[in-house]
Amino acid sequence: MRSTLITDIAELTTVDPEGRVLTDAAVVVEDERIAWIGPAADAPDADDRVSVEGRAVLPGWVDSHTHLVFDGDRSAEFEARMAGESYAAGGIGVTTSATRAASDDRLAELVRGRVADAVAGGTTYLETKTGYGLTVEEEARHARLLAGLREEGLVDEVTFLGAHLVPPGRDAEDYLDDVVGPMLEAVREHAGWVDVFCDTGAFDAEQTRRVLAAGVAAGLGVRLHGNQIEQGPGVGVAVEFGAASVDHVNHLSDADVEALAGTWTGWDRASATGTPGTVAGCLPACDLSTRAPLAPARRLLDAGIEVSLASNCNPGTSYTTSMNFNVGTAVLQMHLTLAEAVRAATLGGALGLRAQDRVGSLEVGKRADLHVLDAPAAIHLAYRPGMPLTHAVWRAGRRAV
Repeated sequence: MRSTLITDIAELTTVDPEGRVLTDAAVVVEDERIAWIGPAADAPDADDRVSVEGRAVLPGWVDSHTHLVFDGDRSAEFEARMAGESYAAGGIGVTTSATRAASDDRLAELVRGRVADAVAGGTTYLETKTGYGLTVEEEARHARLLAGLREEGLVDEVTFLGAHLVPPGRDAEDYLDDVVGPMLEAVREHAGWVDVFCDTGAFDAEQTRRVLAAGVAAGLGVRLHGNQIEQGPGVGVAVEFGAASVDHVNHLSDADVEALAGTWTGWDRASATGTPGTVAGCLPACDLSTRAPLAPARRLLDAGIEVSLASNCNPGTSYTTSMNFNVGTAVLQMHLTLAEAVRAATLGGALGLRAQDRVGSLEVGKRADLHVLDAPAAIHLAYRPGMPLTHAVWRAGRRAV
């Protein structure tokens, strides 16, 4: 068991239950776990010593919502949207065609590159989805590819999103027969989660229930895309199924907020213990790209709901892996404090993946996922937006950047 002392930390943001922010701090890593945290002057000896020379350190980002398996480019769609055309879910079909045409090797290379970009920006725990195959064969191919990358430690969580959109030329109910039948059977051993795009232009409440029920019966956890395009049934269905997360949440009624808050009665935010409810996943880069109203993160937090921030990296509405950008946006535009934004991008994401016992904060025994900023304090993420502030990254105890 080899140990590394990471020291000379100007500011250490732990996101632990006490919300400690330590100055002149140090961390000891043993193999892939955190073994010690405290004042640098009290640090124990270790086999190796790394000085971060007065920089800030915080937990690695937990990106709980991405779509990394794709080929093709939708910049023309983006340009048209910036010229005033409205966003519609149908653009997914453009990516589906290009992705189906790509070889396994090409898709794997593309995903590896996107993961590398994410890690270079401080992301250390990452979920990604299928959803650009939309046939039994293609969804199974993408799920196998992601499961292989998970075995390599490149991605951490795999989600089955066969119900992303009804493919052109298919009847919705006929397509869902495939999703809940042979498609689910082909992917269930490779995925840990089932997801549905429950919104205008995609799937309605009953269709969503059908897919989620089949996923639960197959042993998968539940997550959901909901309430992105307009107020609708997504949040209600997510709560009904005890979803770990419902993401987008741009358009919420008072009843939606009340329903989400009701799922958190068994969770103690101060101690980060108890039974977590349904996380409200906010995707600010997507909101900016689609010129949608920013998700009401402030309103959700004030109602006692845990919030996550994620990149939603995809080719149509959020072609970025930058969690730094999303955190800065949450502070500058969504009225979150820095501490709230960092928590949402770390522990919030971990809660939305039910991984809070392993990642999302810097605590003894948790995975050693550390993000070193080229700045003396984490507030620089919002104070200097758009700057390349990631200096170093440890992922599962190994120096990755």
